[in-house]
Amino acid sequence: MSIETSVGALVAESGQPYPYERVELVEPDWTRFPGWKDVTAEEWASVQWQRAHCIKNVRQLRELLGDLVDERFYADLERDQAERATMSMLVPPQMMNTMVSHVEPAGPGSLTDALYADPVRHYMVPVFSDRRTDWSSHPHATRDSLHEHDMWATEGLTHRYPTKVLAELLPTCPQYCGHCTRMDLVGNSTPVIDKLKFVGKPTDRIGDMLDYLRRTPSVRDVVVSGGDVANMPWPRLEAFLTQLLEIDNVRDIRLATKALVGLPQHWLQPDVVEGVHRVATTARARGVSLAMHTHANHASSITPLVAQASRAMLDAGLRDVRNQGVLLNGVNADPHALLDLCFRLLDGAQITPYYFYMCDMIPFSEHWRVSVADAQRLQHHIMGYLPGFATPRIVCDVPFVGKRWVHQLASYDEVRGISRWTKNYRTSIEAAEGHDMDRTYEYYDPIHTLPAEGQAWWAQHADLDTSALKAAEVAEASRRTAALQAW
Repeated sequence: MSIETSVGALVAESGQPYPYERVELVEPDWTRFPGWKDVTAEEWASVQWQRAHCIKNVRQLRELLGDLVDERFYADLERDQAERATMSMLVPPQMMNTMVSHVEPAGPGSLTDALYADPVRHYMVPVFSDRRTDWSSHPHATRDSLHEHDMWATEGLTHRYPTKVLAELLPTCPQYCGHCTRMDLVGNSTPVIDKLKFVGKPTDRIGDMLDYLRRTPSVRDVVVSGGDVANMPWPRLEAFLTQLLEIDNVRDIRLATKALVGLPQHWLQPDVVEGVHRVATTARARGVSLAMHTHANHASSITPLVAQASRAMLDAGLRDVRNQGVLLNGVNADPHALLDLCFRLLDGAQITPYYFYMCDMIPFSEHWRVSVADAQRLQHHIMGYLPGFATPRIVCDVPFVGKRWVHQLASYDEVRGISRWTKNYRTSIEAAEGHDMDRTYEYYDPIHTLPAEGQAWWAQHADLDTSALKAAEVAEASRRTAALQAW
C-alpha cells in the first residue's frame, strides 16, 4: 500500500485522514506461548529472569513457540542468520511478547502468517525472505555508514558536531535490532560480519573520554550510549556520570537506552531508580539537563511496564524521556503507524516523540529503507495531529554530515535517487584541513524504489561507484587511525 493510499483509506469514514482515538495500554499475556505457560507475574517482573530467558537462537525460539509456527519460518530464520544477518539474535522476553500480541493461538501453524507479518518481528527477528534479492545492499552501503569511527576523538568518543559528542561506553545491548547502525562494532560476530573490538581497557577508554571533554570546552552535550547503557553495571555508570557532571562545560547529558522499551524491568530496579535520582539531583543542582532517549519503532511495543519505567525515570528527576525511532519499511513507514506510535508514547507512557531516523545504508538493509521522497511525504502527513513539541522530525543521517531534516536537502535527483546535502560546520576530521563548507555530500535512495531509468543507470554504474567509495573509505580510515595514534 502506498503512503497516499493508506492516508486516504479512512477519510470517507471518519472525516479525517487519521482518526485519533486514545488507546489504553495492555501487557500481552505471555502464557499464550507454550514455553512460557508457567511463568509467573513475579518472574516476568524480574530483570534477572528476563535476561536469563532471552531468545538467542532458532532452537530457543522453537522451544518457546513450538508447532504454533510452521517449520518453514524456522528454516527461513536459520538461512538469514547464516547468510544475511548483521546482528546476532538477542530478544528479551518483554520484546518477544509484543509480537503477534493480538492473535490467539489456535493449534499447529496458527501463528505463522501473523508472525511473518508482525512489525516488531520485522526488525527484531528478520528472516531471509524479508530481504531483497535484487539489491540486498546498496552499492554505497558500508559497515560504519556514518563514519563514526573516523571521527573518534578517543576510542569510542565520536566528535562529529561542533558542540556535541557521542560516548560509546560499551559494545553490547540487552537486545539486538536487525537494522543497527553500529553493527560494525556492537554485538557478537555473525557469519557475514566479523565485528570490530575496542582495543583499550574500559577504564582507560572512559578516562580518555573524560580527559578529552575536560580540555575541549566547546563540547557542551554528551550522548552516553554504546551499545546500551542498561548493560553497564549501575555503579560504574553512575561513577562515569558523576565525573561527567564535574566538567563545567557539559550542560546536557542524554542516556541512550533501548532497554526502557525492550527491558523496562531494568529501569524499574530500586537500586537503579535510586541511583538515577542521585545523579538527577546533582545535575539539577548544577544546572545540567539530564534526559533519557529510548528506541521504539511500533505502537505494540508500548505496554504498561514501559509506561511504569518511564514514569519511574521522570519521578526520579530526569528532565525528559524521548523516543528516537527508525523509519522502517514493513514496520512504521506509514502515517497511521507513525501516529499510532506517537500517541501511544505520549498518552500512555509520557515519552516525547523526538526523531525518526531514516534507516542507514548498512549491508543487507535495503528492504527496510525508504526513499527521501517518501520520508518527506510521511513528514507532511503526520503534521497537525500532535502538539508541536511532540511532533517528531524525520531526519536523514547523511554520511560525513549528520542528521538533516528530510526537507533540508540542497538538490535531489529522484530518477537516480541521489540527494545532496550541505552543512554549516566542520566535523572533527575536517577542522584541521580547512574543508570548504560549501561542498555537498550525497545520500542514496534504495534502488528498487527508483523508476526504470534510474535502476538501469545503477545497473551500469554500481561496480564503479563501489570501488571508488571503498578506496576513499580506506584512505580516510587510515588517515584517521594515524592521527589518533599520533595523538
